[in-house]
Amino acid sequence: MTTFSSRTQNTSKLDEDPAFAMHRGGKLHVTSSVDVSDHEGLSLAYTPGVARVCDAIAETPDLVETYTWKSNLVAVVTDGTAVLGLGNIGPEASLPVMEGKSLLFKQFGDVDSVPIALNCTGVDEIVETVVRMSPSFGGINLEDIAAPRCFEIEAKLRERLDIPVFHDDQHGTAIVTVAALHNAARLTGRTLADLRVVVSGAGAAGVAVTKMLIDGGIGDIAVADSKGMIYDGREGLTPVKQELASISNKAGIQGSIESALNGADVFVGLSAGEVPESVVATMAENAIVFAMANPNPEVHPDVARKYASVVATGRSDFPNQINNVLAFPGVFRGAFDVQATDITENMKLAAAKALAELVGDDLSADYVIPSSFDERVVPAVSAAVAAQARQDGVARR
Repeated sequence: MTTFSSRTQNTSKLDEDPAFAMHRGGKLHVTSSVDVSDHEGLSLAYTPGVARVCDAIAETPDLVETYTWKSNLVAVVTDGTAVLGLGNIGPEASLPVMEGKSLLFKQFGDVDSVPIALNCTGVDEIVETVVRMSPSFGGINLEDIAAPRCFEIEAKLRERLDIPVFHDDQHGTAIVTVAALHNAARLTGRTLADLRVVVSGAGAAGVAVTKMLIDGGIGDIAVADSKGMIYDGREGLTPVKQELASISNKAGIQGSIESALNGADVFVGLSAGEVPESVVATMAENAIVFAMANPNPEVHPDVARKYASVVATGRSDFPNQINNVLAFPGVFRGAFDVQATDITENMKLAAAKALAELVGDDLSADYVIPSSFDERVVPAVSAAVAAQARQDGVARR
């Protein structure tokens, strides 16, 4: 039996690691936004004053946006089945990541959020749970839910809720990837329409990046899963992959990803696979390599730079980090600023365009996407998202 003292000794040992030391007690706490230091403050914040506010909201429900924190509050929801590069580690083990997501929401977008790790994995269970708790929140950020369930969960929630629902693993990744690829193409004297792209990975991020690049006007794009290239007519495709096959791979490329990369302009890695140096060498002149697997990119940047004009990864210790924090705080900030009821495809494209434009004339091989700490990012992205929400008719103010 483990005693309290032995647990204390064990955790003290863990605290020698700075990561554990930072996480002790969690990374979040709730603070009051009003002063309740005397009887008057207490009577206004709670009874009897709070009753007047409750009555007003009961009579005019929209007042909840003004007189509670709902209008600036996101639920960060996971089931712990696809956590970072760790996989299905369960809801408890996912909490440090969800706390981290909430920390980033606040630090970068001044958006409040609550980490919610659910002890269920069924599509309908998750949907019903989120729908039932939705009156407390102004938006839902789905996080680290395994494909293909994540697609169905998001679609069903968007049908049933009138608040923004955003699966960051899909759309955050797509926004930043599209922005960086737009600038990489510009640096090499091309546009998205000139590029032939090969994507490794048909999970949440791979599907979303592919769809968004198609919406953004990519020349051609083909996706590979663990069985090879996805094409229309391939047997055994899931509904999600069948849809992907119907809108991508216009050239009808079959076989391995290695053969597809021969002459390709762009490689986008969103899987755990590896691409040999000899295969990267077969890509087109002025190739672009986005190897975003973490912690080990599909192609090491030092290898990719031998053949590619632009290289990006998901890591912070190399240039051009494709980091979702460049997207989700600004997206929700903009959506909340206009009380948007949805996050449309046009809003995501607007976010990508705003992000790309921040690079401006400083564009270089090591600078196709802004830093996560660039203070211009959230204002630019949120303004673009809010303006597009108004154009798309999903803004309530």
